[in-house]
Amino acid sequence: MSRVLVLNCGSSSLKYRLFDVPAGHGWNAAGGVVARGAADSDPARDDEAPAAAEVEPVVVASGVVERIGESEPGAPQNHAEALAAAMAEISLDGLTAVGHRVVHGGLTFTAPALVDDAVLAAIADLVPLAPLHNPANLAGIQVARSLLPGVPQVAVFDTAFHRTLSPAASTYAIDAETAERYGIHRYGFHGTSHAIVSRRTAALLGRPVEEVNTITLHLGNGASACAVEGGRSVGTSMGLSPLEGLVMGTRSGDLDPAIIFHLHRVAGMPLSEIDELLNRRSGLVGLAGVNDMRVLLAKRATGDRAAALAFEVYCRRIRSYVGAYYADLGRLDAITFTAGVGENAPAVRAAALAGLDRLGIVVDPARNEAPERGARVISPPDAPVAVCVVPTDEEWEIATQTLGVVAA
Repeated sequence: MSRVLVLNCGSSSLKYRLFDVPAGHGWNAAGGVVARGAADSDPARDDEAPAAAEVEPVVVASGVVERIGESEPGAPQNHAEALAAAMAEISLDGLTAVGHRVVHGGLTFTAPALVDDAVLAAIADLVPLAPLHNPANLAGIQVARSLLPGVPQVAVFDTAFHRTLSPAASTYAIDAETAERYGIHRYGFHGTSHAIVSRRTAALLGRPVEEVNTITLHLGNGASACAVEGGRSVGTSMGLSPLEGLVMGTRSGDLDPAIIFHLHRVAGMPLSEIDELLNRRSGLVGLAGVNDMRVLLAKRATGDRAAALAFEVYCRRIRSYVGAYYADLGRLDAITFTAGVGENAPAVRAAALAGLDRLGIVVDPARNEAPERGARVISPPDAPVAVCVVPTDEEWEIATQTLGVVAA
């Protein structure tokens, strides 16, 4: 049994899980969470924070406050204090390694990396591509290195899974020299989630992952689609940043880039305000005033027109990506919903795939509405394309990738 601490440091947050991972670890192996906790000064500022629909009860270790930077006596004021407080409350005996979520690995990192000074410098060089995320990720690594000298530290990158995208799938049609100079490229995100969910889907179907083509739909407050061919990402909806693609809780997803110029020239909005608009005041919250899918569905059920429109826009965008990725893959074996909305909103699953019967995509109403949890198939038994619900576990994926690096 190996003990791995997984850290996810946001700009104003710290989330951790401590795992015992058995030898020969796999997604369905015995073992599990020894401790977990969170400290957060402002959840609304973390653009990867889950919508309420995907929040699970979190056992916060005694002594670790739930906010970084608050004024209560003894409250952690920064990542160093929060992490030190967490580690004082959990048993790190026999700790094998620490795995860190790092949002952006750019074109540099195609796999998790054992942290040394060169890796730290490379992550720092990528800060312009992820100014809200990589600095916090770096802070967590630096603090952990100082508090746990001698314990291997591993960086696991959200973008790494998508480094298998072909040039045609990852290149934007802008001036090539400009794109090269400024790193404009489709990087994709949620890679740890798409990786583990695609493997779990293949296992659910009883087939080797190398033989299965899957479209994975990670639907939380942040949302993305991924076309996975034999375990490899060949298409993903997020791009240079997590703003592109599906409609999300507070983000617009795809839109005409001329909208930005129009708002700047005609409305006189500064670029910082447009950035705030598209990342914080768009998506479901922009259309209907809420980013919690449960609240949106409740409002829709009462006849709220804004909620009904937001729901249709949200599901239509998903359906469009499913069709596009089906065409890219050529053969589709499964569509899998995951994350808070994907795992818990039957209405979204049904509406997002409605009308795709001729493509062999059918949702069985009884299976879809059944109050089950865990990995399951919600399409009819004889459907050409399996529609699945598979819970994601990004922290477990980080833990197992971390052990893989340490073992190597």
